[in-house]
Amino acid sequence: MGWFTLEHGKAAYRADFAAYGAVVVGLSGVLLAGVPRSQGLEVLLLVLTGLVGWTAVEYALHRFVLHGLPPFRGWHAQHHHRPTALISTPTLMSAALIAVLVFVPAWLLSDVWAASALTLGLSIGYLAYAITHHATHHWHADNDWLKQRKRWHALHHGSPDQPCCFGVTSAFWDRVFGSGRRATH
Repeated sequence: MGWFTLEHGKAAYRADFAAYGAVVVGLSGVLLAGVPRSQGLEVLLLVLTGLVGWTAVEYALHRFVLHGLPPFRGWHAQHHHRPTALISTPTLMSAALIAVLVFVPAWLLSDVWAASALTLGLSIGYLAYAITHHATHHWHADNDWLKQRKRWHALHHGSPDQPCCFGVTSAFWDRVFGSGRRATH
């Protein structure tokens, strides 16, 4: 088990939380200290856009990539067969994808402040997803929100023939697209 595999040792698995925590703190600090005052509202809206956008990315990746496209479908099946194993996307891969697919295009289309803001919002969403997904498999739920997320994710893991409930941090897109329907019956 190493840094570039799907199943991680404890250090590599925890690196995701540390790396994205550092990205969130670092980008927040850079934006708070350096963004021109005239761009403050734009930056705030872009952070919120990135955060909300993450929920759609999370849903689409989980539903259409991890449950649809080889080889990702096979890799994700390992997680379904062993839900408490430390299986996740390697940090270097997810960070590279965010940099190439979010930060660079946003910078090319606007400026470094906008790119940083959008990336910050998306990174906050990814970190929330990583923590929530870990919690659904490894933590005792001591509040109503986490209990709800654990039940929702258990429905996802418990329906191999008719996958449903693809959102981990939110059920919003499952409700929009009807893929949470089994959870209500």
